[in-house]
Amino acid sequence: MSIFDDFSRFLETRLDEFLKAHPHLEMMALEEQLRGQEEDAISTLATLKRREAELETAVLDTAKDIKRWHERIAKAEAAKRLDLVKPAKEREATLLRQGNHLWGQMKSVKARLTETQTLQQQIHAKRQELKAKIASAQATAQTPPKDSSTTGWNQVPFQSKPLDPLEESFQRWETEAELEELKRQMGR
Repeated sequence: MSIFDDFSRFLETRLDEFLKAHPHLEMMALEEQLRGQEEDAISTLATLKRREAELETAVLDTAKDIKRWHERIAKAEAAKRLDLVKPAKEREATLLRQGNHLWGQMKSVKARLTETQTLQQQIHAKRQELKAKIASAQATAQTPPKDSSTTGWNQVPFQSKPLDPLEESFQRWETEAELEELKRQMGR
């Protein structure tokens, strides 16, 4: 177990060093994590909205039943059918308790729905902010630093050479492959 712990620590250290050397990859991993959290929040919102609709329907149905039994109680009392009044009042009381319980559940779901919507919006905002940082970091990485002492060395006298998009694509692909390999090794 000690060898495994040492190896695990070694890989974590290497991964940390790699991410520090490639901060845009760390930001991309964070963005991916936020994307997953946002998808979870959206899924939870959909589930809560379905539950809210179900509870609203149940509350309305219960209210209709209460009204119907209230009318029956009035009819039974008017007809002096005391054998029906007491059971009808018990049924109405049961429906009232059930309605109160459903109402409480619906209020709870509405509160969770509001909280989840707020959370989803916060995650979305953080994700957009992180995307902007990633874009900024990539733009900065593509722009060579201006150092007055080496300005002459960076200039080509006859023609300037643009960044090679193929070279950039390969570098990005190789870096991502190294990160995936480190992740696979840590997962073992």
